Order: sequence, then C-alpha cells, then structure tokens
Amino acid sequence: MYTVTLLPGDGIGPEITEATLRVVEATGVKIEWERFDAGLRAMELYHDPLPGQVIESIQRNAVALKGPLTTPVGTGFRSVNVALRKEFDLYANIRPAKSFEGLKTHWPNLDLLVFRENTEEFYAGIEHYIDPAKSAAETIGVVTRAGSERILRYAFEYARKFHRKKMTIVHKANILKFTGGLFLDVGRKLAQEYPEIETNDKIIDNMCMQLVMNPQQFDVIVTTNLFGDILSDLCSGLVGGLGLAPGANIGYKVALFEAVHGSAPDIAGKNIANPCALILASALMLHHIGESVAGNRIQRSVERVIKEGTTATRDLNPAQSATTVEMADAVIKAMEVA
Repeated sequence: MYTVTLLPGDGIGPEITEATLRVVEATGVKIEWERFDAGLRAMELYHDPLPGQVIESIQRNAVALKGPLTTPVGTGFRSVNVALRKEFDLYANIRPAKSFEGLKTHWPNLDLLVFRENTEEFYAGIEHYIDPAKSAAETIGVVTRAGSERILRYAFEYARKFHRKKMTIVHKANILKFTGGLFLDVGRKLAQEYPEIETNDKIIDNMCMQLVMNPQQFDVIVTTNLFGDILSDLCSGLVGGLGLAPGANIGYKVALFEAVHGSAPDIAGKNIANPCALILASALMLHHIGESVAGNRIQRSVERVIKEGTTATRDLNPAQSATTVEMADAVIKAMEVA
C-alpha cells in the first residue's frame, strides 16, 4: 500500500482527477490518497492557496499527484506551482513529448524528452520595481554551477539508464555569456563522463527553428528554467498539444507529478475535458514508486485508445465528442489487453 498526496486542483482539475483515480485503481496498485485543496479552492477555504497541511502531507508522503492549479489574481501570492517547486527543491522538470499513432500531427514518430532546470534563473523570484512610480522593473536570473550540474547530470543519468543516444544542451551563451556560458560549460564537461551519449548544443533561437523544421533529429533536450518552460510546451505542440502532456518534478526527497495544462474554467463541470495528461502523469508516478508494469499498462492503454480513435474528446478529434468519463472508461477497457 502506497500513500500519495492528491491535489485535484481547480477548474477541470476535479473531473480529470476522478477519471485518473479510476484508471490507477484499475491497475490493481493499492494507493491511499491524501486529498487536499490548493489554489483557488484553498484560497476560498483557508485564505491561503498553499495551506500548511498540503506542505506537511507532501513532506510526509514524498510523492504527490496534482491537477491544474490557479494562482489567485491580485492577491500578492506567487504561482502555487513555483512555490511547490521551491518548497521541496524540485530541481528537475521532466516533460516527455511522444507522438500517438492515430492522432493527426505534422510530426509522427517523435519521442522527445525535455529536462528543465526547475528552481533557478528568472523563476527564482528576485524581481522588483526600480522606481517609486513603478514605471520600470527588474528581474535577476541567477544560475549556479551546482544547480546547473545537478540538472545536467540528472538528464545524462536518465539518458544512460533508458538507453537514449543523443543529448542536446540548449542555451544562449552567445549573448548571456556568464549565465548561459556557465550552464554550457558545465554541460560540456559533464558530457565527457558519458561518451556513449552523443552530445551537442544549440542556441535557443536556432533550437526553436530546428524543432519546428526537423524535430526528429533530437532525442533528449536539457536546458535552463525559462528556455525549458518554452521548449517543453513547444514540444508538446508537436505531438498534439498540452492535453497529452504529463510532467514530473523531481527533487532529492520529493516527487510531484502533474498535468501541465491549465485549469480551463470555461469548461469546468461539463464533463468534456481531456483527462489524458493527468492519466499519463499517473503512469510516470507509478514508474517512480517502482510499479513500472502498471505504469506501462496505462501508457499502452492510452496509446491504444487514441489509435483506435472511436473515443476521443473534442480537443483530440473535433469529429468526436467523448466525455471525460467515457475517455477514462475506454482507457480502463483497453487495460484488459494491455
């Protein structure tokens, strides 16, 4: 029996969470879920988007599954997602972007992994207005050698473990000579410890162009926080959008798994949201806790449902109108043969 902290989230979060829980239960893995509110719902209940009991539960269980959270506007609170990453030092963000057979995209047969440094640079929260009139503002991006080395080493170790053959380090060292230069320098030196992995580097603007023109040349991508935020969404778009984009946030002691899309309040409560991103995030979570057989079953079942194409939410196929529940039921049924 595993105990996992569960944050259903805001907007469509509770709907896709319930769908995901049913899929996980169908694997046979026994999980006790500690359910808590965060984001807008927690703000309404506790006047705090990230209550102390949420922090305590995640600290205790070391694993969490999270739906989309909305940071209240105009409250002075920073992003709840960023706060969770900083609180638990979740330094490695992992975003797979894999094509699904049966889903029409410009680039079939893609299998990319984006590793994003998750705690430093321009997301460190060092920003302020520089004049009383608030007519100008400044953000300071801090890149450390230690922070760079741990995300780069994590990416290289992951590539070695799963027999990935190519690593691309993305930077802007031609302009950001100190911060970008430091990250690139650390990456080049680390690459020497992994001679079996072909390693190159690309400047961020060229990388964006290359991903659009020929993404199949890439395998594993590792980069800094801001660039990783952008590239991971770009790669998700190459394979069908954020509705199929799970994410993992990994630290030394805690791991948090999530659907990376927004809370979509305009369709909340209508039972039409695509649950696949959170279902796939649960598969990543199962791999993390050592239940890889169950994780693989979920991955294959989602792939089978999308390939068959008869049960799909409208974001996946405008000609279809499957509900959130129907999509989850189809995944569960596919697990019988996965």
